[in-house]
Amino acid sequence: MVQQRGRRTDGTHRRGKSAPDADDAPTAEMSAVDGNGDSVTRERAIPEAAVARLAVYLRLLTTMADQGATTVSSEELSTAAGVNSAKLRKDLSYIGSYGTRGVGYDVTVLLGEIERILGLNRAHGCAVVGIGNLGHALANYGGFPGRGFPIEALFDVDSNLIGVPVGGMSVEHLEDIPRVCSERGISIGVITTPAHAAQTVCDRLVEGGVHSILNFAPVVLQVPDHVEVRKVDLAVELQVLAFHAARRTDGELKGSQSAGVALATGTLDQGMVVGQ
Repeated sequence: MVQQRGRRTDGTHRRGKSAPDADDAPTAEMSAVDGNGDSVTRERAIPEAAVARLAVYLRLLTTMADQGATTVSSEELSTAAGVNSAKLRKDLSYIGSYGTRGVGYDVTVLLGEIERILGLNRAHGCAVVGIGNLGHALANYGGFPGRGFPIEALFDVDSNLIGVPVGGMSVEHLEDIPRVCSERGISIGVITTPAHAAQTVCDRLVEGGVHSILNFAPVVLQVPDHVEVRKVDLAVELQVLAFHAARRTDGELKGSQSAGVALATGTLDQGMVVGQ
């Protein structure tokens, strides 16, 4: 996923910049939540890349806790996350967690700290707009509520879908987005519409007070500066995988050709043995 940042032509801001190249490029100060559930601002900014890794650590720690683990070393957690232990310790230092030498980190405590810094100690109501195949799948997925992201509204423009229950909830019309999102306190809007409709949908979500948008449409959205957008482009991800697959195939082919030349010229050890 790639965060987007940018500016509207009318002078307001939008999100339209690729994720920072520098791994530790700073973000704006993270908004944490205090003991009363009120938003507070941490003194230390957390890099965007580190925030993404914290979410990975959270998933791994949740699995470890479910399996009965009480402590975990930085080496164990970093190996499971695919990062080096120094980077993991630096990531965790952003949230004030340093572990205990010779013991490691208390799994339950670390889980709570990461959930707090990511704002997961309260539910974030979600609205899915565009009830096609992907929208249906998201609406019917039962894993979101348990992770603090209950689906609380569904929208589409197709008259055949309006009023039809999907995932136990009736689909409402796009025109009702601002009112419904405002009334239900929707925090996150998920856009799964075709590209041509995405900007209109985005504008209506923002009008309804939605400040966070997950965009599956293949288009860059223009939003005010206070709205965060995360873009999920499966085609781009597949293209990146294709690039790496092609490089690997080319490398194997070149390696095979080089070995063949060496064998034919007698410069390869195995070839020299065979020839003797």
